[in-house]
Amino acid sequence: MDLYDALHTSSTGLAAQRLRMNLISANLANVNTTRTPNGGPYRRKEVVFEARPNTENFRDMLRSRHSRQPADVQATRIIEDERTPIVKYAPHHPDADEKGYVALPHINVMEEMVNMISATRSYEANITAVRAAKDMALKALEIGK
Repeated sequence: MDLYDALHTSSTGLAAQRLRMNLISANLANVNTTRTPNGGPYRRKEVVFEARPNTENFRDMLRSRHSRQPADVQATRIIEDERTPIVKYAPHHPDADEKGYVALPHINVMEEMVNMISATRSYEANITAVRAAKDMALKALEIGK
């Protein structure tokens, strides 16, 4: 594994955690959204990550199997929460039904905050790995002086 592979792997991790943070932010911003273009309340979104080998062709894929090269992080899909919305009695709400109940998104703010802290820590770990690779490259250049 060379420095380029380390930088590339860390950069895919940074992009993945940035997407995760964007979805968490959207979930928190829409915690009280009762009406969407699809109809009904906002549905919480979550990203699914997958480790994929950093290969371009079949020969690289075979080499990566034998040398156990690092894998990139990729977001394979974004899933919507399928739980039923929270029903709350609010007869004066514009989206209330004839009985006075309104459907709210099933979003737990504390759970989202924990996910945000986790995404932040993962992002920071990838930045640390990029800095370490950069420092190693600079030290290697100093040896050549």
